[in-house]
Amino acid sequence: MFAQFYQNGVLKNPKTVFVLLIIAILSFGYYSKDFRLDASSETLLIEGDPDLAYLKEVTERYGSKDFLILTYTPNEGMVTDSSINNLLSLKYKIQSLNWVHSVITLLDIPLLNNSDAPLQERLEDFKTLKDEGVDRNLGFKEILNSPVFRNFVISENGNTSGIIVNIKENKKLENIENYSKEEIEAHKDKLKKQNHENILEIRQVIKSYGDVGKIYLGGIPMIADDMMTFIKSDIVVFGLGVLLFIIVTLWFVFRKLIWVIVPISSCLFSVVIMMGLLGILGWKVTVISSNFIALMLILTMAMNIHISTRFLQLRKDYPAKNNFEIISLTTNKMFWPILYTVLTTVFAFLSLIFSGIKPIIDFGWMMTFGLITSFIITFTLLPTLLNFAPTKNITLKKEQDSKITTFLGHLSLNNKNTIFGVTSIVIILSFIGISKLEVENSFINYFNKNTEIYKGMKLIDEELGGTTPLEVILKFPTTEKNDVSTEDDEFEDWDDEEDENDEKYWFTKDKIDKIALVHNYLDNLPQVGKVISFSSIIDVATQLNNNKPLGTLEMGVLYSKIPQSIKTEIIDPYLSIKDNEARINLRIIDSQENLRRNDLINKINFDLKNKIGLDESEYKLAGVLILFNNLLQSLFKSQILTLGLVMIGIFIMFIILFKNIKLSLIGVVPNFIAAFFILGIIGLLGIPLDMMTITIAAITIGIAVDNSIHYIYRFKEEFSKINDYNKTLKKCHSTVGVAILNTSITIVFGFSILVLSKFIPTIYFGVFTGLAMLLAMISVLTLLPSLILTIKPFGK
Repeated sequence: MFAQFYQNGVLKNPKTVFVLLIIAILSFGYYSKDFRLDASSETLLIEGDPDLAYLKEVTERYGSKDFLILTYTPNEGMVTDSSINNLLSLKYKIQSLNWVHSVITLLDIPLLNNSDAPLQERLEDFKTLKDEGVDRNLGFKEILNSPVFRNFVISENGNTSGIIVNIKENKKLENIENYSKEEIEAHKDKLKKQNHENILEIRQVIKSYGDVGKIYLGGIPMIADDMMTFIKSDIVVFGLGVLLFIIVTLWFVFRKLIWVIVPISSCLFSVVIMMGLLGILGWKVTVISSNFIALMLILTMAMNIHISTRFLQLRKDYPAKNNFEIISLTTNKMFWPILYTVLTTVFAFLSLIFSGIKPIIDFGWMMTFGLITSFIITFTLLPTLLNFAPTKNITLKKEQDSKITTFLGHLSLNNKNTIFGVTSIVIILSFIGISKLEVENSFINYFNKNTEIYKGMKLIDEELGGTTPLEVILKFPTTEKNDVSTEDDEFEDWDDEEDENDEKYWFTKDKIDKIALVHNYLDNLPQVGKVISFSSIIDVATQLNNNKPLGTLEMGVLYSKIPQSIKTEIIDPYLSIKDNEARINLRIIDSQENLRRNDLINKINFDLKNKIGLDESEYKLAGVLILFNNLLQSLFKSQILTLGLVMIGIFIMFIILFKNIKLSLIGVVPNFIAAFFILGIIGLLGIPLDMMTITIAAITIGIAVDNSIHYIYRFKEEFSKINDYNKTLKKCHSTVGVAILNTSITIVFGFSILVLSKFIPTIYFGVFTGLAMLLAMISVLTLLPSLILTIKPFGK
């Protein structure tokens, strides 16, 4: 019934179908203007992650602005007149940008050891390196030795300093529930555009100071903006690269313009309609889905090559039939195998929705809708265009046998034992490699070494105390006001009137010791760069107190007497007296070799409880490191489960398609082996799995089984006529084998175009998926026929 409907509705009405398709492409093409990109850090988080909610709470409590960081390595010494003048000029130039809230440099750090005045006076009227009459060398030495600023604003060797550019807070949408989704998205787009302009503006300023030293830009807003640029360039490069490659391949395979125009039309129609659909649905393309256009082009092309090849073979076999009859016969023979190849690939992409990570879920849905679109376009546009074409233009002069498929067929017939032996070695190597797989999230290694992101992060990592932030929040049990001691020192001279809020009585020996104990433990971990906490402030105060430790009352008095400007910048980010908490901020040296982030988090949690003796309720870890680690650990677990699900699902589909358990097993084994071998290779090479490479196995199985379906379907058809396994194998290798070879080459080279990306996980994804498709193709044209010859699933 469906075949009848398809023949009468589509094949017999090419003009109507063509007009409808033109209307569809124009309509969806219009909505493709709403096609959007998103590179914000939110796209790389697990939805509903409690650690994300906690980090927002911590950020709000301790105050945190968006900021950019510049690294400044002057050509001359850091405190020469010219270096200081250049730094001051750079600071004021950046400060004058209307989106900048404040700029903190080496020249803004309070120098408290620079005079003999009483401490309170020094605190209230502090000097800095830019002030007249300050001994710069002495002041610089003070900063270099400061427990707070060393490795943070100045590198240990004094050659590089950090410039913190705090960004003005963007106007938030009040009562967000009153706004529509479109208005919220428009607001976000406006902020992204503003951020892009800000980054361009500050880069112009940096460029004008290129001759005074090396200056690199870093910080989350800059990374987000560069990622957007990468995604845009990736979409254009991948799309055009794959398109050009497909045109060359089609010409090489068919050598006739009509066989280039027809498949390319299918590809373009599918992609434009899909972009319009994404615009209508408001789905944004992220780093993870930036290759979806390239993937759609590749997979649409594979369908078209199979149908085109079969059409030409049938035209050769039935020269007496007219064009319409051949089209009808081709679509009839190819409909079910292509439908099943689409369903198995859709099943693999749909498995991504179990990841719990929005961009990966979106990628799964995008490719699902994309494949359905490609299938519909292929079975409507391709026969329609062939209907219009004159018969003499669509035949090939001579169809040459492929030397490669002939060789692989010969191998399958005469070297079955060798093929089984090699397969056994591949399986053993796969298991060894898979046992070595691990998930890591070194953000710095996601970028090419020539990019500014990498250079800036590397310098911050090595010279300014690390890049990836981690917070340890200490929660103190509620206690009564403690007795406090005082010692005979400079603090006795301070006016000690009673404070209204009694905040100074919060400072007890127990709390201070606990902060110091945890601070020192974290500081001694080799993976940790800069650690700052209230303990660092105490160390500064102890230095100022002639290296005599402070009593708890002095700490309280010190806290109550410090000018508000210093308190806001230096103490409030590390203490919340109201919440009875202290915050220890540390940064991880992300570029360190052999850094295992998950192990480090587990070690800190274990040691705080078992070595330091804290109760689980007395501390909590937070920060970007935790969020990215959660992301990858969750992805690893979900993808292992997903892989099992994909394998079972595809096996069930094979049983439904071939109604033969033996044949179904034979069909899935070569592809499963190819997918596992790729995971094994990744493990053996020691390449850590990331958010993109982790999806390779499921996607590979989904795409690679297409070859098996086409081969077995054709083998079954030919065997029913020939009734001889060896002759059927030769026939299949010279017909469907050629189509499998051509589509596989297209897919392999299509994926290899992803190596032009600036984002390392995308490069790995392209290389390993391409390699997996190559292995799957070889496996389907050697191992699969060998298994068919050995097991004889179609009877004797």
